[in-house]
Amino acid sequence: MRGTDETSGTLFRHVDLEARVPAKHPLRKIRQVVNEALASLDGEFEALYTDFGRPSIPPERLIRASLLQILFSVRSERQLMEQMQYDLLFRWFVGLGIDDAVWVPTVFTKNRDRLLTTEMSRKVMAAILAHREVAPLLSDDHFSVDGTLVKAWASMKSFQPKGSDTPPDDDPGSPPGPDATAKDHPEPTVSGTAPMPRPSRQNRNAEVDFRGEKRSNATHASTTDPDARLYKKSPGTGAMLCFMGHALMENRSGLIVQGDLTQADGHAERRAALDMIHRHSPGSTRQLTLGADKGFDAAEFVADLRQACVTPHVAQKSRYSAIDARTTRHKGYALSIKHRKRIEEAFGWAKTVGGMAQTVYRGLERVRSRFIMTMAANNLARLPRLLAA
Repeated sequence: MRGTDETSGTLFRHVDLEARVPAKHPLRKIRQVVNEALASLDGEFEALYTDFGRPSIPPERLIRASLLQILFSVRSERQLMEQMQYDLLFRWFVGLGIDDAVWVPTVFTKNRDRLLTTEMSRKVMAAILAHREVAPLLSDDHFSVDGTLVKAWASMKSFQPKGSDTPPDDDPGSPPGPDATAKDHPEPTVSGTAPMPRPSRQNRNAEVDFRGEKRSNATHASTTDPDARLYKKSPGTGAMLCFMGHALMENRSGLIVQGDLTQADGHAERRAALDMIHRHSPGSTRQLTLGADKGFDAAEFVADLRQACVTPHVAQKSRYSAIDARTTRHKGYALSIKHRKRIEEAFGWAKTVGGMAQTVYRGLERVRSRFIMTMAANNLARLPRLLAA
């Protein structure tokens, strides 16, 4: 018997969001870990807010919504608020009821800027890693480090000489200056019928030829994002305005235990590696190992690691390597060289799923906070399989 295509309206409805989510959905385990991790940060949240004034978006819901945006590749917070209007899974994960109003996108953005600083993002990542089910998955002695470029939200046309407050002359998208000539704006002719004004439309994205012009970070800066730097990581590739993201991975399960983001330069990776290993294991007296690629094979960096009680399992350069047989003769060195490549999986996930191929944020602090939160979301995405194994 054919069913009828009729819409029947009901006066009262009861929708149980918990019953709508499948029992084996991976978000169930992720939500459990996130809720228990955020519960451990209750004191940190309490210290950020006053006892008077208008209530803000609950920090737990704001963080869950931000993680959801990264996990499901939602391109903007405005689109995230739109999807939360009708997506029951999103409402269930964030903690909104079926009748609860979704926040205004600008209000959500302002609350996010106040809450999700670099320090708070690091605390969220640490709380997730300290979870009773996650902590046994981590290695305490063996780590790997690497860096990747994060393209800035700035055009190459914004890379202008320092001290230049006006756009270039060949930019037709700029408004006319006060000294515009009468030729550009002719006086209207006196006649019986006034002519219809014809505003000239100009292309806002004109072609600009930089050939022959020498540009460097010493003489130029982006007018869109002054914190971005012109840099290329490997020969044969074009330089771009970018930041440099860094990650410290433990070698047992391949989870990211520390993240950072700095301005891009040739020494940023080694400086960030030392900062992250000291931040993760401050004053450690155990003999740790740190795997890395050939870009970390520098005598000063290797000496700093040995002084910090860290064995440098760094891939050797073909010439003038700072790694000798004291390190390479051990079996652990070959294992570290093998496992260190897994850190590229986290970078690949962050760029293809987490939206870090090109950030939509401006300013070093905002991009750094988002990068660390993306690394935490990468760990969460892997937890259902790791905990089920």
